[in-house]
Amino acid sequence: MIRRIKLPDLYQAPGYHHATITDATQFVFLSGQSPLNARGDLVGAGDLRAQTRQVARNIATALAGVGATAEDVVHAVIYVASADHGDLAGVSSMLRESAVAAAFSSASTLLGVAQLGHPGQLVEVDVTAALT
Repeated sequence: MIRRIKLPDLYQAPGYHHATITDATQFVFLSGQSPLNARGDLVGAGDLRAQTRQVARNIATALAGVGATAEDVVHAVIYVASADHGDLAGVSSMLRESAVAAAFSSASTLLGVAQLGHPGQLVEVDVTAALT
């Protein structure tokens, strides 16, 4: 069971819940999903949209590889190497409209950061899923 809750005394932000409760017996902590393809090549150098699409594909692949789906995600942190609010909002919107959109209805955080782990990397997403 996974229960997502919007708390009435907090800002009612669209798209995600304030808290996620689960009675899961196992959790899956995915390493940060970056815009690298299976060969380890950066996809979409300098292209925020292309990198976000690759990250969404990688999230779906990683979840499937451990027997989970986007609906099993209980927490996500989205990192965008930008101080521009439009860039952050754009990445968030793309992820919420992607094949793994359900992952971002749980408790989530969106951060603008100075730099990520690979040269030219603009997006990374940290995901935790609950297996029941």
